[in-house]
Amino acid sequence: MSMPSEQEMREAIAVRNKSCDGRFYYGVITTSVFCQPSCPSRHARPENLRFLPSKSAAIVAGFRPCKRCLPNEGDARISRLVEMARYIEAHALETLTLASLAEIIGLSPSRLQRIFKETFGISPKAYQDAIRMQYFKRTLKKGEGITEAIYSSGFGSLSRVYGEASRNIGMTPKVYQSGGSGEMIFFSCRETTMGLIGMAATKKGVCFVQFGDSEKSLVSMLREEFPNAEICASSAQDAPELDAWIKALDQHLSEAAPRPDLPLDMRGTAFQIKVWRFLLSVREGDVLSYSDLADKINNPKAVRAVATACAKNRIGVLIPCHRVLRSDGGLGGYRWGMDKKKMLLEKEASTCEKY
Repeated sequence: MSMPSEQEMREAIAVRNKSCDGRFYYGVITTSVFCQPSCPSRHARPENLRFLPSKSAAIVAGFRPCKRCLPNEGDARISRLVEMARYIEAHALETLTLASLAEIIGLSPSRLQRIFKETFGISPKAYQDAIRMQYFKRTLKKGEGITEAIYSSGFGSLSRVYGEASRNIGMTPKVYQSGGSGEMIFFSCRETTMGLIGMAATKKGVCFVQFGDSEKSLVSMLREEFPNAEICASSAQDAPELDAWIKALDQHLSEAAPRPDLPLDMRGTAFQIKVWRFLLSVREGDVLSYSDLADKINNPKAVRAVATACAKNRIGVLIPCHRVLRSDGGLGGYRWGMDKKKMLLEKEASTCEKY
């Protein structure tokens, strides 16, 4: 069943229409809670509402279920998995194994891995690392040093944050060099306030986010990246998480929702991935120069290489290379155009001021 129009959803929430429960959910960005249309809670401000097609889409977008309307009630599997996700959040800095988590929830490790990923789009391990990364960002925000933040976030080493090439190239080097031969990649396009955007994902995560003039041009760009892969248009049946991910990104661009933390399938050299990993720790509203970035990754002479790594970023917005400026404060370059870079920075600055 498709979602109602935005006007219909707003009207359903206004009158707490119970007949719309299950047809859509809404999140409130100021509380990070998602509800059913009939929720008895006090109405949120209209500009703070975000509309979501499913419970799993809401959770992937960073919302937690409301304790008043209990959107997960009656769905035993979702409820159990949400409890497991909350357990991972509470113990994210500890060593958690798939076997220990499976024992807690009463499932086999393989079944837990499968249904957790089916529901949330990522594995329990990737979810734990995402929570650690959020903690890492908060620690940096408090002014703690990079190294101290890494260890206090439970990563244990620089490579766990910045990534090793063998672990963070989503495709193996052999598959990547062969143009994605044997890989199936799903894609979807969506119109945003910043123009048409295309997203594509392998089974390991988002591998492509680009702006374009048409769906045809975006697919062409994707085929240039992976000429030998099987490219498939997404449908909710075949790739439900991709539809939720691009909707969450659209809400970030068009409605000032938080930038979604999604699993990424990054492809590049070890140095490029190190740069991109660090960019993931730069909080919304902050900027730095190319030389600052080179210093932060302990390679101060690699300013030009850092700029090249930013230019080769194929996962726009989710890897926020737009937050890197020239040393004199100028915008520098941006592969999707200076107007979009300026718009992104102004939007983020405005959101930070508002909240």
